This record gives sequence, C-alpha cells and structure tokens, in this order.
Amino acid sequence: MELIAELAVWLRQLWVVWLLLLFTGVCAWALWPSNRDRFEQASRIPLEDNNEEN
Repeated sequence: MELIAELAVWLRQLWVVWLLLLFTGVCAWALWPSNRDRFEQASRIPLEDNNEEN
C-alpha cells in the first residue's frame, strides 16, 4: 500500500510539471512574433460587417 501512495504523489507532481510545460508552450506560441498577423486578423472578425443572410 505504501508503494501506491508514493506512486500517487509522484504522479501528482508529474501532472503539475506537465501542465506548467503545456501552459508555457501555449503562451510562447500565442506571443510568437510570426503569429501576430494571424491573431490580429482573427481579432477583427467580430467587427467586420458581413451582411450575408442564409
């Protein structure tokens, strides 16, 4: 039973490290200079006047 408890603690720590790396990767991707134009274009989508009716 002790082994399972130690394994659970180790997996919780690994999960925290994984989420931290994932968060850092997403932030780096979002702030990368080559993605700037794509994000600026996407941010203007709600302001565009498209009067297309289906």
